[in-house]
Amino acid sequence: MTTATINSVSASSTAADIVQFFSDLARRWQALRDENEKLRIRNAAEQLGVSEAELLATRVGNGVTRLNSDFKKLFTEVESLGSVMALTRNDAMVHEKTGQYKDLSIHGNMGLALGVIDLRIFFSRFVYGFAVQEGAGNSMRESLQFFNAQGEAVHKIYANTHTDMQAFRALVERYRAAEQSAFIVLERNLPEGDQAEKDNALLQAPAQLNVQQLRKDWSELKDVHHFQAMLKKHQLERIPAYRAIGADYAQQLDKQAFEDALLQAAASELPIMVFVGSEGMVQIHTGPVKTLLRTGPWFNVLDPDFNLHANTQLLDQVWLVRKPTTDGVVSALEMFDAEGKQVALLFGERKPGKPELEGWRGLLNKLLAKHALAVNSAVDADAVQSVAGGE
Repeated sequence: MTTATINSVSASSTAADIVQFFSDLARRWQALRDENEKLRIRNAAEQLGVSEAELLATRVGNGVTRLNSDFKKLFTEVESLGSVMALTRNDAMVHEKTGQYKDLSIHGNMGLALGVIDLRIFFSRFVYGFAVQEGAGNSMRESLQFFNAQGEAVHKIYANTHTDMQAFRALVERYRAAEQSAFIVLERNLPEGDQAEKDNALLQAPAQLNVQQLRKDWSELKDVHHFQAMLKKHQLERIPAYRAIGADYAQQLDKQAFEDALLQAAASELPIMVFVGSEGMVQIHTGPVKTLLRTGPWFNVLDPDFNLHANTQLLDQVWLVRKPTTDGVVSALEMFDAEGKQVALLFGERKPGKPELEGWRGLLNKLLAKHALAVNSAVDADAVQSVAGGE
């Protein structure tokens, strides 16, 4: 095979074709590394038209160990490693949190970790796992990396100077796959027409949408965790819902509002919650943010136990969203890319049973006054003015 795309091999490919593809891929990846030894694997995969998981597969037996698929049990043992760095990312955001995996519980295919490393885990998306060694000697980095059926990273766990490396390597041996083959066969993405329909649904409301019923259901929310079920009832994705509901519940802001929110939170030492998700994981930071730095297109939080790297060029829409609950209104800043995929959320620090922080509401009202985009009706304009005034 001479092509190199994410669908270059499939279940119908011959064994010889698969072996040839991965042999060629290994050679091409090595050539890229020879040209630029600092090239990150994600960028190499993009240049080569493949997935990260396919690249790692070419190195099995050479610094990469395939893990078996008992990911739920593996995660219950990560606490024994002590301090690690958890990394979850999407195209626009990289969320890195240092601490210990604690208070892990598993309910079917859903996992929760509620310690300093705060996770919502969707194990049905975990298909491939690898233990990875990068570099050599004192500069070696060791990690556990997990991927979905398309070979896209869903979560990574990096050892640090405080990690129990004896426990780390023992865990790798316990979950070492019986077959250490140097290739994988990925599931194909959706056909082009089906993918276009799916992408369109992220941005467009269904023709039969009943806005009056949507507003009624929205106003009767009791818990933020019921919100997704309400959208599903109306066959809606988030952006179409926000465009339809009215500015008293959802108001679009200029994209600069995301950066300003972090700057204001840092300046006032306001504790916030920063959510970033991949297809198989949501990772959460709770607390203040302190050290902020822009580097080219990236706006960064660079604190000792929390790093956020946000490529703000990939932000397309920012929405201020308000949801009624039994604890009062809960407000979020939600960020989306050009395809309508949610890439990050910001909340004020909050625990169930407690009202939203007044400092967070004040911060959002400042953003609203400065960054609110034009609204489409007099009713919406009145609502924006009311919220901005703190009423």
